[in-house]
Amino acid sequence: MEIILIILIVMFLISIYSLINERQIEKILTKKLKEDWGKIPQGDYSFEKLESLQAFYKSIKDEQLDVDNITWNDLDMDEIYKLLNNTQSAIGEEYLYALLRKPCFSKEELLERNRLMKFFHENEEERIFLQKQLNRMGKMKSISVYQYLHALDDLKEKSNLPHYFMIFGLLLSVGIIFVNPGLGGILLVLMVINNVYSYYTTKAKITHYINLFSFLIRLLNGSKDILKLDIPQLSKYTETLKKDVELFKPFIKGSSMVAPSKVSGNLFDLFVDYIRILFHIDIIKFNSMLSFLKKHRQTLDRIYINIGFLDSMIATASFREYLNYYCEPTLSKGGKPKLKVLDLYHPLLASPVPNSISADGSVLITGSNASGKSTFIKTLAINAILAQTIYTSLSRDYQGNFFMIYSSMALKDNIFRNESYFVVEIKSLKRILDRINDDIPMLCFIDEVLRGTNTLERIAASSQILSSLAKQNAMVFAATHDIELTHILEKRYANYHFQEKISNHEVLFDYKLYEGRAVSRNAIKLLGMLGYSPEIIQRAQAAVDKFLQDGEWVKE
Repeated sequence: MEIILIILIVMFLISIYSLINERQIEKILTKKLKEDWGKIPQGDYSFEKLESLQAFYKSIKDEQLDVDNITWNDLDMDEIYKLLNNTQSAIGEEYLYALLRKPCFSKEELLERNRLMKFFHENEEERIFLQKQLNRMGKMKSISVYQYLHALDDLKEKSNLPHYFMIFGLLLSVGIIFVNPGLGGILLVLMVINNVYSYYTTKAKITHYINLFSFLIRLLNGSKDILKLDIPQLSKYTETLKKDVELFKPFIKGSSMVAPSKVSGNLFDLFVDYIRILFHIDIIKFNSMLSFLKKHRQTLDRIYINIGFLDSMIATASFREYLNYYCEPTLSKGGKPKLKVLDLYHPLLASPVPNSISADGSVLITGSNASGKSTFIKTLAINAILAQTIYTSLSRDYQGNFFMIYSSMALKDNIFRNESYFVVEIKSLKRILDRINDDIPMLCFIDEVLRGTNTLERIAASSQILSSLAKQNAMVFAATHDIELTHILEKRYANYHFQEKISNHEVLFDYKLYEGRAVSRNAIKLLGMLGYSPEIIQRAQAAVDKFLQDGEWVKE
């Protein structure tokens, strides 16, 4: 009797401590959410983590309309994603990744996203409440919620009978202690060892799924708390969520002993962990949960999408707060492809130089190395994606069509397939040509087309590829060193350039875009600045002058 009383007192003290600790955690979390709003999110992104984020996207992938892998990598979109990922839940960050991969072609949908972002920006109290519920759902380190949800279909249900026998044996050994302390003590030790060994052996096979179920419990409890606030502006989502969560009542019932409903790590949770290990409660419940989930997969997917969407909209609202300035883009369907931007800038640059352009057709951009050509076309491409995903352009004005968005920029030799840079490049360009259609215009970005081959054939082939793109339902922005292309394609491409000047033995770039083709040639001057001999510089300049005069190179 005294032992039971001591246990009850200890449990009571643990509960009081946990309650006080929980309130302290609540205050700390509220403060952190306020401080993190409009800041660059901090996160640990291992290779495994980035891979796991893609699972939901791969299930809804569109080969034609989405931002494909080449374009995503060309534009360093993983880094853009990290800049936006102020989500609080595992579902939110998976949904946000998918959102950025899928340009939207519905004005109504983009306006709805904009409405939610504005609501979360203007209503801190409601936003913080939602963020706290989402935060309590938690994130996964290197596994995908969506991937494991759908892997459950292949997981076989197992009998709980062996676990019931082990629980019975443990309780029986405790009972024997009161009759025969020596024998009971030995049996108790043996049963504890057996149960602990069996627990960890079994759990090792399903540990990711146990973690998943723990997450789902937190997801459903958090969803119930979100519904309590009854925010009218979110009724479109909460009405559906309410029905779906109601269906999962049997799943939640009795789940408090299976996994903590909150990610707190307090003493009570530690105590419950020992109970799980000895009595296999979470493993037993796991089997009944598995059966339930298989029957209600579609409902769970709907909860996933609702929660993920709301979390991602809060994150994108925070991203807007981080920006120096932005605009809501003006997007249109039909008509000749066009693009007009004012003071556009790159989100990853610490001190970006804004640029503007107004084009109703394809554009060639020339200039020397490091002058800003590649950065500018990447900036255009990134903003085109953001305009059609989070209805946000990092500019003072953005007007354009709804586009499919493709690029061919940061390519590499494929040594595993024994393919040269040139082969990789022409395959990349061919994929763009193959996807052009008459229904949706393509916005295409190419950096140094066909750089992997000799000058003569590069110019001949490049001019034909670029001409073919411009003739079709595509708007091309191509950066090139080949001034010849600006003359060959002047009927189909407008010309813009970046420039630099040499002053006091320094190369100075202003990173500003100018109309017309580049006219300056500073490569030979740079040789002199870097200490090359006067003879090399003089002979190189003489060779250039002769070629410009009669079209022939000096023979050495």
